Amino acid sequence: MPDTRGSLNIGHELTRLANMTPRELREEYRQVFGEVTRVGNKAHLIKRIAWRLQSLAEGDLSERARRRAAELACDADIRTSVPRPPKVSEGAARRTVETPTSFARDERIPPGGRLVRVYRGETYVVKVLPDGFEYNGRTYKSLSAIAKAITGSHWNGYAFFKIAKPQEDAGA
Repeated sequence: MPDTRGSLNIGHELTRLANMTPRELREEYRQVFGEVTRVGNKAHLIKRIAWRLQSLAEGDLSERARRRAAELACDADIRTSVPRPPKVSEGAARRTVETPTSFARDERIPPGGRLVRVYRGETYVVKVLPDGFEYNGRTYKSLSAIAKAITGSHWNGYAFFKIAKPQEDAGA
């Protein structure tokens, strides 16, 4: 890389970089930094390249600034041990292996039942199946998916169908 000290017009360079495609910017990055990058974010590449060009033109950090940065890095809290794995209940592995894609059945809505909801003047009926729900001839895994099909936006399925949470024992 030729010595560009003192001859950099940063405004001109920014304009030149802004007119480049991400592919051209990656090539410019390779020339300026001497290594390839997989980054495709144009704004990020422009900032990095402009910083490097300015650094080359006007000089790098002073030795005093480098020492101070090293001091700050030494004072930083650095993890010296590997984080512990998350705690897993005894039966979790067994449940996960036995039913990796199973449908979790809620006692509030037994199979064979029907859920009825009036929404914006129209009545919607959902049949409860052993492994999901049937609405409008299609099978869904969740009430939330049905609520989204009806409304067009995300809903909690239980809230949409006004299914109350089970009451916990007051004495517990």
